[in-house]
Amino acid sequence: MQSGGTKHAMVAAATCGFLLAAVAACGGTRAEPHRREVPRPGGPSGTARTGPSVAPSRIPGVGERLWQRIPLGARQVVVVYGDHKDSPDSTLVLYQKRGTFWQQSGSWPSHNGKQGWTTNHREGDERSPVGVFTLSDAGGLLEDPGTRFPYTRDEDTFISPYSWDEAHWHDFDYVIAIDYNRLRGTRPDDPTRPLGQSKGGGIWLHVDHEDGTLGCVSVPQSAMEYLLRTLDPKDEPVIVMGDKANLRL
Repeated sequence: MQSGGTKHAMVAAATCGFLLAAVAACGGTRAEPHRREVPRPGGPSGTARTGPSVAPSRIPGVGERLWQRIPLGARQVVVVYGDHKDSPDSTLVLYQKRGTFWQQSGSWPSHNGKQGWTTNHREGDERSPVGVFTLSDAGGLLEDPGTRFPYTRDEDTFISPYSWDEAHWHDFDYVIAIDYNRLRGTRPDDPTRPLGQSKGGGIWLHVDHEDGTLGCVSVPQSAMEYLLRTLDPKDEPVIVMGDKANLRL
């Protein structure tokens, strides 16, 4: 994460808690796992780590319930492994499909909602929603780092709700909208909430401030840059996120 600066002092507010759109309907088919040992997600902060020498035919730690919701055509899956249902600490891992196998191509420490996770997200609960969601739009305060997503740079919109705190000045340097209760194909801060305001929204991937969020998932800036440059709409990227216990169901 970058150190402080004053470049965002004049930027107008738009937050993780004020945006939105629609839960993307994800389909999928069953895939039988090979009984092969694969490493647990992990890795040094801010660095991408190559995957295991023997790749699994099914993503580790994701049970049948969520596996069925991953679209058949998805070849890039971001998995957020939450430590516990009431914990803000997690690990984000990127898997890419090579032939019939899933190869781990990056692993970073991450944070989720301050209060942990929920299967029934509500506005203001400070928990991240458990589920499978598409990834389709990006933006931020900084210039496009080379993403294939539609990218909106706006210095008058993307600013942390805690902009008075130096630790949060760079939260929204880069964001990727998670398609929970938002309209796909719109800029990340579009306020449309198809499921209604009470279901919350504005759930993003964004730059980490080393603490829990209002519901988003945050990773080091180097991870955001890597994800923005690597994720490709033609590979139908999705994010599978939740505490480990819920992910395994």
